[in-house]
Amino acid sequence: MPSMASVRLPSLPRGFLPRLDAWKVLTLGIAAMVALPVVVVLAHVVMPTDGVWEHLSSTVLTRYVGNTLFLLVAVGLGTLVIGAGTAWLVVMCRFPGQRIFEWALLLPLAVPTYVIAYAYTDFLQFAGPVQTWLREVFEWTRHDYYFPNIRSLGGAATLMTFVLYPYVYLLARAAFLEQSVCVLDVGRTLGRGPWRLFSGVALPLARPALAGGVALALMETLNDFGAVQFFGVDTFTTGIYRTWFGLGEPVAAAQLAAFMMAFVLLLVLLERWSRGRSRYFHTSSRYQALPEYQLQGWRAAGGVFACGLPVLIGFLLPAGLLTNLSIRQGDALLGSRFLEFATNSLTLAATAAVIAVVLSVLLSYGVRLNPGPVTRGAARIAAMGYAIPGAVIAVGVLIPLGWMDSQLNAFFNERFDVHLGLLLSGSMFILVYAYVARFLAVSFNTVEASLGKVTPTMDAASRTLGKTAGGTLRRVHTPIMRSSLLAAGILVFVDAMKELPATIILRPFDFETLAVRAHNLASDERLAQASTSSLAIVVVGVIPVILLSLAMRRARPGSGKQ
Repeated sequence: MPSMASVRLPSLPRGFLPRLDAWKVLTLGIAAMVALPVVVVLAHVVMPTDGVWEHLSSTVLTRYVGNTLFLLVAVGLGTLVIGAGTAWLVVMCRFPGQRIFEWALLLPLAVPTYVIAYAYTDFLQFAGPVQTWLREVFEWTRHDYYFPNIRSLGGAATLMTFVLYPYVYLLARAAFLEQSVCVLDVGRTLGRGPWRLFSGVALPLARPALAGGVALALMETLNDFGAVQFFGVDTFTTGIYRTWFGLGEPVAAAQLAAFMMAFVLLLVLLERWSRGRSRYFHTSSRYQALPEYQLQGWRAAGGVFACGLPVLIGFLLPAGLLTNLSIRQGDALLGSRFLEFATNSLTLAATAAVIAVVLSVLLSYGVRLNPGPVTRGAARIAAMGYAIPGAVIAVGVLIPLGWMDSQLNAFFNERFDVHLGLLLSGSMFILVYAYVARFLAVSFNTVEASLGKVTPTMDAASRTLGKTAGGTLRRVHTPIMRSSLLAAGILVFVDAMKELPATIILRPFDFETLAVRAHNLASDERLAQASTSSLAIVVVGVIPVILLSLAMRRARPGSGKQ
């Protein structure tokens, strides 16, 4: 009888077992991990609400829908015009201050919308300096003049536009920098001037990036809570907070969140349907420096005005107002703990940004390699976390991680008589997890738009030269996408710096960030004291924005090569 070592099992015929694609497994695994909080929230949809949903439908739901639609249309159009227009000006034109505007146009991105809402309310209200000055100069009384109310639906839309346009600007600028002079040369040979090149060539090529930027701005509009609540504007987000934390009805709140997610998904599908089967590739690998048009006279003045006005309204004026408040009545207690708060904020934001960008690259490339409905659907679900308010994401994270902690503690108590404590739900891990689940869409949309512009022939050429899928990603796609990867990192970093609801709910005991400090003071109507922490958020957030913006120009394809 032969020994066991000498026995040869019959080999299975080729194709008998399904081939396991590593990239597909990786894509589905990442999507499942990031989508877990979303799935937890959606699981509440099928639960009964005991008539709460019917009450909301008959009372406030119409107002939620109307106000939300108005904000989406106004902010979407405004951010598209300002973001795309200013990006084209700083990339393609030369005028006084153009190099400064390259990074200055990003400054509003570092300021939370609720902070700007507080600043402009103090500045423009009846007792504020503007109306007080008007009454003193013209000797008016309250009924002698009309002044628009900043705390209104129109005021919220205006302020959000000037705060959120950098989402479109940053992605549009990265897309324009990645465009080759070879493509624009074709337009010139056909007799097209700068305006027709912009509208007929550059914009179509940048459409995926523009759509991604507008989608991010719209999702940020849907998720804003501080500004719309302060202005008294009822939206889906304020309704979710009131239903969950005011009425104590998490099931009805989750159903509102699911309704809002469906709304965002509809927007994305409409954009893709309007694009049809069109694809936007760079078919040439010969990248040269883009031409720059010298603006003179009134055109140069127009360029300065077009780029300067968003910076003035979105950053300089509110920053000046907050600085004035901070100097006069600042937060005296912040000085001793500033380094601690800043370190907490920076560590969380930087960690979340790196992880989100890495996961976005792997996720988008996995979908590119396996463009089936399963992988695409999984990626879309994973990227839907941005459409859910931070507090809802926090609850979606807290439920499964809290359960895991209880299971781990029960196991180690029984086997080893060791109590681990809140290993997952009581540490920084849960905050980073919530940030990644919340902001993955920010980096994923950016990376997907940039990767989608790389023609598939480059993949085929790389594979014929013996490169693996991972080698192609590392040696071919990543160098082309460097500007967009930096842009994605900027967006996630700044958003994580400003994130407030999830941080308040999930932060470990005695763990504070700059955003939490500012909110705690502002919620007590101590705006002057809150201005100090708000300015610290701006300072901490602006420095990497400026540095990475300058690095984007050096990292663009063909940089330094003719």
